[in-house]
Amino acid sequence: MPIRLANSGDLISIKSIAEAAYAKYTVRIGRKPAPMVADFQKLIKQRYMYVFIYNGEVAGFVVFYPSGDHMHLENIAISPELQGKGIGLQLIEFVEQQSRAQDFQAVELYTNEKMTENLNWYPSIGYQEKDRHEEDGFSRVYFRKIL
Repeated sequence: MPIRLANSGDLISIKSIAEAAYAKYTVRIGRKPAPMVADFQKLIKQRYMYVFIYNGEVAGFVVFYPSGDHMHLENIAISPELQGKGIGLQLIEFVEQQSRAQDFQAVELYTNEKMTENLNWYPSIGYQEKDRHEEDGFSRVYFRKIL
């Protein structure tokens, strides 16, 4: 798989992908979504971030980490020009594989309710909606997948 642990040399690409991938949501939400302002350097140091390499370049990334009884999928972003090529699904499958390897029985995530594409996509790959509520000023939709 063309997925590897992110390193500090990936930081510029990661920030660029986050800005480009989430830019369309800024108008819908009324401000930058949380993934656009994440502390990527810290996530890299914590070893929570992985990158997807396509044609020798960072094309996307995923952030995940253990949280209680499940793996929490914090962020996933793909360069807009490469969206729709299955990279996101490969990254999700990687998270699920890593979760199983660490004996977690579920993956949980949340998305903004105004990211309507996600509200359709996550259920199509086996995630079930479990809750909706306001958090940090965002209207979030929470999903869970039993592995």
